[in-house]
Amino acid sequence: MSTAAGTAASGPFAERGSAHDIEEGATFAPKFDDAGVLAAVATDADTGDVLMFAWMDAEALARTIETGEAHFYSRSRGRQWKKGEESGNILEVVEMRTDCDQDSIWLKVRVAGAGAACHTGRKSCFYRAVPIGPGNTAGLEMQSVGGAPLFDPAKVYTGKPQP
Repeated sequence: MSTAAGTAASGPFAERGSAHDIEEGATFAPKFDDAGVLAAVATDADTGDVLMFAWMDAEALARTIETGEAHFYSRSRGRQWKKGEESGNILEVVEMRTDCDQDSIWLKVRVAGAGAACHTGRKSCFYRAVPIGPGNTAGLEMQSVGGAPLFDPAKVYTGKPQP
């Protein structure tokens, strides 16, 4: 777990150095927040479409690097999970990047199985557009932009509660 100063090593990763080392150096030394996680966004490696956002703890990040398949940490379930472990829609990592201060991860992936990254069966978790502009924000109606589901979640996740 990283310290408030962000200098301690997190799990199997290198100890964080100076700001220059973190921003310009070649050593991967990720910074996890006080809850022990960092943000991760997955995009389609071929189209660039944003597929999903999730959290990673040190173990999930290490397993992702070791296996080439995306693993995340579920804050609501309090455990690590491999994306696609139940649905077969595994995220195969083509490239992983980190941001300037190494506190977030960008995964460029290809989705196995039905090609859906979202538990609703859609390609992307970002399948609704929120209107932008002046007006009453309390009654905004979103527009569907993500297409029809690629699989039936009720058949895939039988007996499992969904968010």
